[in-house]
Amino acid sequence: MTGRWRRISWSMALLAGALLAGPELVIGATSPALADELNAEALARAVVRINATILPDAQSAQTLGTEREGTGVVIDGSGLILTIGYTVVEAAQIQVTAGDGRGYPAELVAYDQSTGFGLVRAGLDFAASPMRIGDSESLKEGDAALILSRHGPQPAQPVLVVGKREFAGYWEYLLDEAIFTSPPIAGFNGAALVDRKGQLVGVGSLIVRDAMPGHAAVAGNMFVPVSALKPILSDLLAYGRRQDPPRPWLGVTLREEQGRLLVERVTPQSPAESAGVKAGDQIVGVGGQRFSSLADFYRKLWGLGPAGVAVPLEVMRGPKLEPVTVRSVDRYRTLKLNPTF
Repeated sequence: MTGRWRRISWSMALLAGALLAGPELVIGATSPALADELNAEALARAVVRINATILPDAQSAQTLGTEREGTGVVIDGSGLILTIGYTVVEAAQIQVTAGDGRGYPAELVAYDQSTGFGLVRAGLDFAASPMRIGDSESLKEGDAALILSRHGPQPAQPVLVVGKREFAGYWEYLLDEAIFTSPPIAGFNGAALVDRKGQLVGVGSLIVRDAMPGHAAVAGNMFVPVSALKPILSDLLAYGRRQDPPRPWLGVTLREEQGRLLVERVTPQSPAESAGVKAGDQIVGVGGQRFSSLADFYRKLWGLGPAGVAVPLEVMRGPKLEPVTVRSVDRYRTLKLNPTF
């Protein structure tokens, strides 16, 4: 083992020796043997850097930019790479760079709006030993893990799993159970979360300030669990997207603030814009129902029917409550995907 990776292993061992201590810097609980079991240098051979160039007129270019960089994890022997979808969605060109510095062209294979996963496949003579997909459902709070990234200053970071809970995103996104780790790393997007067996259990999505609710000082990262990939993988490989009926999409960016749901941004040329929804509106009802949280709003919205359903909103504008009906659409139809899924 080289000096750098030996230091990482020693970091894991040092991390193991401390206790989880409230809102202070989170330090994990594991056994010193884990440092030797996780051969980070070998595992990193399955981790690649992804660079994507996005079409300038793509919808996502407005918020995510046209040049994106992240990490991907090789998951089979044919060059199939799992990443977080926002790195590659609407890409006109994708390149993956292996650990030896060699670059390879790649193509988008699939994008899943519900989980946020993206799949790309490297071409030419790309070859890498895949990382085994583990069981993210067996991962527990307090477990030690390792983050591997090809994007950012930290190629490997020992962390502690500090939470497994529901996550609602402001971009019409909901996970029933996400994985939260701490301390945070900067190169989180698409990073591999590896368990004590050396298996992939999560894919990096966000950096968060509240990895442990109730402890505001504990920052960390949110990972999408690989358990969400297994039921849809065959659909993604065959069709480029899951074959469930698509959820209704409105095109709003939402903020939950002291029990209120505020519209922060409306996507141009979206159903919400066409219906007259504006930034600053407060949504108080959907389909004739009140909701208790952002997650509850999404569940009630998606419970109205598949994409295309008319969504009756109750919107507060100043002191006035107004009905606004939004004709939802299939999100995929608004994206520039090649091939079209």
